[in-house]
Amino acid sequence: MSAVHTERLRRTIRGTLMPGFAGFTPPTWLIDALNDGLQSTCVYGENVADTAQLQALGNALREAAPQAILAIDEEGGEVTRLHYLTGAPYPGAAVLGRINNSEYTAEIGARVGYDILEAGFNLALAPDADVNSNPENPVIGTRSFGADPELASKHTAAWVRGLQRTGAQACPKHFPGHGDTTQDSHLALPVVDVPLSLLEQRDLPPFRAAIEAGARAIMTSHILLPQLDPVNPATLSQTILQGLLREQLGFTGVIVSDALDMRGRVARLGSRRQPCEH
Repeated sequence: MSAVHTERLRRTIRGTLMPGFAGFTPPTWLIDALNDGLQSTCVYGENVADTAQLQALGNALREAAPQAILAIDEEGGEVTRLHYLTGAPYPGAAVLGRINNSEYTAEIGARVGYDILEAGFNLALAPDADVNSNPENPVIGTRSFGADPELASKHTAAWVRGLQRTGAQACPKHFPGHGDTTQDSHLALPVVDVPLSLLEQRDLPPFRAAIEAGARAIMTSHILLPQLDPVNPATLSQTILQGLLREQLGFTGVIVSDALDMRGRVARLGSRRQPCEH
């Protein structure tokens, strides 16, 4: 392979990545990479000291890479980065589902959108589109709009529409649904041993609603669905990503993986790295 082809391949691979980083300011390696093929980065709680610092960080990234996708894990409610140290000033998904006013849900989505844009970011890794069907679920819970697929669909779509009318972009998660698990994919590889017919009835409607609402990105989950693919977690499954998400649901946007150092992804590879936040 020629040097030109090697360089082109390296830049192409960089364009598929969304790395996090340590510290409260953009590291040199990240700025260099954003000027050499990297198209995206993501901010987590470990990057937040206070509101002013986070805004300075976001603006520094935006100045360094005006066209980049700058993501932030901001669901509102209990999963917040904008208000990591103080707690979100807007209600989370479970409260919005209980209130059950789609216009209000859209308003909250818009508030999140305006807030992340003001801080320099343009992609919210949210909302949580999972149907909270298993009461023993240790990781979804109040992050979900509820246990009813119709309710979750209505509010997922409203939150997406509200956020995206600000000019920011939403990334509903965790496809094809993390609601029926008894393990946290940060710590293990959960197994959801159900047929496609149940997924279509219970778990897929909120994602279909998000797509119809205009979502341009969807995040995958590190869960194993053996009745669809007995070998690969959803994140790595051609059957689930191409067959189910692309072909059956008709999604043509960006597929974003959940963090690749989570144990649900790396458990079989023997990694000793600690799971990052999502």
